[in-house]
Amino acid sequence: MKYDIIIVGAGVAGLYCAMHLPKSLKVLLVCKDEPWECNTFYAQGGISVAKDREDIAEHIADTLNAGVGFNTTASVETLCQESVNLIKELEEIGLRVDRDERGEVLYAKEGGHKKARIIHFDGDGTGRFLHTHLITQLKHPLCKQAQVIDLLIENGRCYGVSLLNRGEITQVYAKCVVLASGGVGGLYRYHTNAYTISSDLHGMILEHHCKLKDMEMLQFHPTVYTSAPTARKPLISEAVRGEGGKIVDREGRRFLFDYDERGELAPRDIVSRGIFDYCKRHNQEAFLDLSSFSKEGFEARFPNIYHSLTSYKLQIPEQKIPISPAFHYSMGGIAVDERSKVLGIENLYAIGECANNGIHGANRLASNSLLEGLIFGKRVARDILGSSYDFDSKQIFPILKESLQEEGDITLKNTLRKIMWDKVGIIRTPQSLNSALGGVEAMLECKIGRMLRLRLLVAKEIIHQALRRKESLGAHFITDDA
Repeated sequence: MKYDIIIVGAGVAGLYCAMHLPKSLKVLLVCKDEPWECNTFYAQGGISVAKDREDIAEHIADTLNAGVGFNTTASVETLCQESVNLIKELEEIGLRVDRDERGEVLYAKEGGHKKARIIHFDGDGTGRFLHTHLITQLKHPLCKQAQVIDLLIENGRCYGVSLLNRGEITQVYAKCVVLASGGVGGLYRYHTNAYTISSDLHGMILEHHCKLKDMEMLQFHPTVYTSAPTARKPLISEAVRGEGGKIVDREGRRFLFDYDERGELAPRDIVSRGIFDYCKRHNQEAFLDLSSFSKEGFEARFPNIYHSLTSYKLQIPEQKIPISPAFHYSMGGIAVDERSKVLGIENLYAIGECANNGIHGANRLASNSLLEGLIFGKRVARDILGSSYDFDSKQIFPILKESLQEEGDITLKNTLRKIMWDKVGIIRTPQSLNSALGGVEAMLECKIGRMLRLRLLVAKEIIHQALRRKESLGAHFITDDA
């Protein structure tokens, strides 16, 4: 099978890229399961935008400040400059942002932003609303329940993907391939990600001797209801804290002001670390106090969070919600250039969370992720349309023979998740990292399937990069304290 473009992933970055590719091109999107099993669908807070031309500089400053200056400034400038027209652009395709009774845009405030600049749809249903609309607008075929098991790369050029679809492996060729496959959530015991997010493509990049960049920079969301029995833990949007939610201990004390003068509205790495440290040091628990809301007001503003929490028999807003940080987002990813082209491989792009273009630095600013998917999804589509890509009809790849899964893989996957959570999490030590490295290397020596091996390769790279960074920076917090 031959296409002009293959897009791997059906989240916001992949879908928005596809939207800007004309029907005259033969485009195929592939996703592991149903298209809504992606992080975009579960996103709650919204999309950060510069409110006007005057706000661009402040949006850039907030992004750089959250990222501790570890960002690539040119990428941040592109993101914020192009965000200023996003409301108009989205409304032109039928996505009307939430507005008040006078028709004014409702902007929310989240941690790390000096002002309210977060647009949203359907209250806290931004991701679901956005994703559903983009799916309905999709004009190219989408192949569901199709897992990429290898990239077809030879002599520094990508020719397509090897695809497992309904038990059959096929080679699918294309003039160029766009990776939009998400992050690495499946590596951690507690996370907020869709179950399809497992770092497979990152592992393939390593196999083909290309670079993952800043992989030690992993963001943990501060407010997650980790008592839920599901693998994906329900996230409680930062916007809840932006509009009055407070983080307290058992006695009702707002302890986060011990760590930062901004309290609950400090950047995510500071809030997550503060909760983790305080609870450990004082044998405490952390709760989200919603008493500043009325029941009707909370349900109207955050309908999805309300129904999610009440489904666990929690009384909202009277009952304090037990919370804990959980893995949320990878600032690191596949190294790309200013055009989102994967370094070292021709005809291959990476966008969204799987890519590292330097936007987020050492810590992502709240609600910049959906924005990145939209801005860079569109930019890659334009780059493809302005470039010339041809088939090499002589290049044929053999069918992959490696076993994809072995009998003990599920047990080892859970062991890996525990190792990563316990030893490569919010607070790290050289001892914990070296212990984690030993565990991962031992599993790599076992009889394992390909898909687990890819995860282990990525985990090993995260640990190596964390060990190389001797000083704390942003989301990477390392201490000698055992």
